[in-house]
Amino acid sequence: MKFLVPIKRVPAPEQRILVGADGHVDFSRLAFAINPFDAIALEESLRIRERGEGSVEVLAVTIGGAECEEQLRTALAMGADRALLVAAAPTTLDSWCVARLLAAVVRREKPNVVLMGKQAIDDDANQAGQFLAALLGWPQATFASLVDFDFAAQPARVRVARETDLGIETISAALPVVITVDLRLNEPRYASLPSIMKARKKPIEHTSCEELEVLIEPRVELIRLESASSQRAGVRVKDVPELVHRLRNEAKVI
Repeated sequence: MKFLVPIKRVPAPEQRILVGADGHVDFSRLAFAINPFDAIALEESLRIRERGEGSVEVLAVTIGGAECEEQLRTALAMGADRALLVAAAPTTLDSWCVARLLAAVVRREKPNVVLMGKQAIDDDANQAGQFLAALLGWPQATFASLVDFDFAAQPARVRVARETDLGIETISAALPVVITVDLRLNEPRYASLPSIMKARKKPIEHTSCEELEVLIEPRVELIRLESASSQRAGVRVKDVPELVHRLRNEAKVI
C-alpha cells in the first residue's frame, strides 16, 4: 500500500506578512514551513503505517525550486519513507498546473491513496485535490476529519467523515482515492533532533516537468496584493435603502 502525500512550501503561519508598495510580498525575510494542512495529511499517513494495518510506504512530494528540499527534509524527519522534488518555477504554478503535475507523478508512482491538505494557507485556493481527482478519474473525499481504512476488503475501501456547513457527512469509497484533510483530523508530530540529523543524509529524488511530459500552462495570474485593514467601525442605519446607499456610494462594495 502506497500513500502519496503532496506538501507545499508556505510562509510559516506565526509571522506577519507585509505587502510592499509594488503589490507583492517580500519573501526574503520570511521563514517557511510545510503547509499545516499538508503536515496533517503526512501525520495521518504515518499513523496508519504505525498502526500496522498493512505494509504502507509514504512518499512525500513537493513542486518548486531547490529551496523546497528543506520541507522535504522535514517530511523525512517526521517519518516519510521517500521524498520527491518536481522542479518547477513557483511563480508559474496555479492549482491546475499543480494538479496536472501531481497526476503525472501518480501515474508514475502508482499510489493507492493521495492524502493531501484541503488547501494551502498562502493562496487558500482549495482546488488542487479536486482537480487531481478529476484528472485521474478517482473518487474523492474532501475536508476529512476522520479517515478509516479497511485494507482487508476487496477492493480496499476507506470511510471518511467530512466537515460540511451542515455538520459531519460520512462517505465510503473504494481505493484508489484522493483525500483532502481538515484541521481536526490530528495534530502533527514534531521531528526529533536525531530524526532531523538522519534526514539530512537521506536522498531526495528529483524529476522535472519535461520528464513528466507536462507543459506548464498557468490559467491564473497574480497581478498584485493589498493589505486589508482589520480596523472596523460600526454604523447604525435607519433602513435598508440607506444601507444600500452607503454600501454603493461610500464603501463601494456593490
